[in-house]
Amino acid sequence: MNLELTNNALLVLQKRLLARDQQGDICETPEQMFRRVATSIASADLRYGASNEELSRTEADFFDAMIRLEFLPNSPTLMNAGRELSQLSACFVLPIEDSMESIFRTLSDTALIQKSGGGTGYSFSNLRPREDYIQSTQGQSSGPVSFMRLYNFATEVTKLGGKRAGANMGILRVDHPDIEEFIAAKTNALELNTFNISVAVTDEFMERVRRGESYELLNPRTGLATNKLDARFVFNQAAEHAWRNGDPGLIFIDRINRDNPTPALGELESTNPCGEQPLLPYESCVLGSINLSRLAATHKSTTRD
Repeated sequence: MNLELTNNALLVLQKRLLARDQQGDICETPEQMFRRVATSIASADLRYGASNEELSRTEADFFDAMIRLEFLPNSPTLMNAGRELSQLSACFVLPIEDSMESIFRTLSDTALIQKSGGGTGYSFSNLRPREDYIQSTQGQSSGPVSFMRLYNFATEVTKLGGKRAGANMGILRVDHPDIEEFIAAKTNALELNTFNISVAVTDEFMERVRRGESYELLNPRTGLATNKLDARFVFNQAAEHAWRNGDPGLIFIDRINRDNPTPALGELESTNPCGEQPLLPYESCVLGSINLSRLAATHKSTTRD
């Protein structure tokens, strides 16, 4: 079966996905890449008692689906399956707690994940607000947005798998005292350019928007109210910046957690970089693309035969 690839598709494969030798020269064809991936994916069945015949059948089926471009796994799978890293997940959510140890431990985890081609999502809602008291140094906090800039710089340096621009999701609860700074954080197009950002809005906030009421901002360090803002004003600010810059989005955090399938394991606070998959801390998602037009064409051809 001939593999039908456009010139653009071949260019992407050559720049990002095909294996290279130690001199940096490409050392596999697209067909060989798909065979490498299919062999690696099928080998997982060995852990569950698959026979050699079953293994060969799984490998062939997976290879055929890819070679016909009916299904393609996410980029980390194409890059890493059957190779040293073997990291197949597209995206991870990592926790950030209100301490320098947690902030930099998560930053280290981020670098390792993005080195292997994965994107990362975080909630910065647990970090104390800007100018809040720090007992250990008797100084003042620089706030969540400043640490987002740190993560952004680290992502720019690392890149995803060293081959493409990094991807992050940054989330802040609507009742965090720094929410206005967060909403405006991407006004400058050069700021936080590896981040999508979203405001985690609660049911109570949306009800106060509807009624035109104010709501309380809560310091996550103390749990105490620090100020009040007009809910409709904050909502309109988010809408204005989204219209101008594409950010922030809205994450309906209470609605997400009502459908959390594993509430005993924790609360959902963040999503993957593109926002389609809420995840618990240290969870990951493995994405793939189904080409329905190819499947329909294959089905029509099979029916005629």
